[in-house]
Amino acid sequence: MKTSALIVGFHTYDEIGRCLASIEAHEPDLEVIVVDHDADQVRGQELAAAHPHIKYEPRAENRGFAAGINRAARHATTPLLLILNPDVEFREPIVAPLVACLGAHPETAIVGGLVREADGQVQPSARRFPDLSTAFGGRTSWLTKVLPGNPLTQRNLASTNVHSGCTEVDWVTGAFMMVRREVFESLGGFDERFFMYWEDSDFCLRALRAGWKTMYEPRAEVVHLTGRASHHAPLRSLIAFHRSVFHHYWKHGSWTARLAAPLVAVGLLFRFGVRLAGRLSPAGRP
Repeated sequence: MKTSALIVGFHTYDEIGRCLASIEAHEPDLEVIVVDHDADQVRGQELAAAHPHIKYEPRAENRGFAAGINRAARHATTPLLLILNPDVEFREPIVAPLVACLGAHPETAIVGGLVREADGQVQPSARRFPDLSTAFGGRTSWLTKVLPGNPLTQRNLASTNVHSGCTEVDWVTGAFMMVRREVFESLGGFDERFFMYWEDSDFCLRALRAGWKTMYEPRAEVVHLTGRASHHAPLRSLIAFHRSVFHHYWKHGSWTARLAAPLVAVGLLFRFGVRLAGRLSPAGRP
């Protein structure tokens, strides 16, 4: 099936250039749409000239990742959408195994693949929907970094098995996600109240409630140079992460869970302060 790759950039011209080069090398038949937020006119024109096959749309404002993906999707002409972070690179063809997974599971609307860091380490790209345990066993939690094999982390990070076949999971990262276009449109795309982060979990949860499944297919593999876009606006990215966590909690929490919202907000403010202090310290500076 024909597929459109959707990419949202924010001052990530070098990263997008490498991403596009890898697409041209391994998936040259992809329709590629790039929405460039807070675009630099000169560098944007250079990018479009170097890759004349892409649909390039510069935007003066930065409305966030979710809004950018929704805008890119409106330019797509294919039945499948491949959502990519600008700092993702292909090392091999990846469309066929994702399409095969969708074909074998017609009740599935979303499929993600295996994501590796630049050093080859497998990134936990398939996860459980967040709950209280995610605060302690999430991908970036202290416990996960110190004791990655602990039960809470194993519960939250659903699958990193590179040898498994296409398996059902709760949600997959929006850094590398294929979606049936009809389902993306029927759900209204990504929720644009998520500026960055957690729009992928929210989308998979909404798809599940609409009767669709999400799958993980490790035979489709990419490299993700994590966080390159956020490095251009580190404070804004940190704020966006914590806002998105709270929005996800409030949007999908029961009324009893919402009663605890003040405590959750205090906890997130504390976490934000700790992370901000770490970035401001000499050891945390690039």
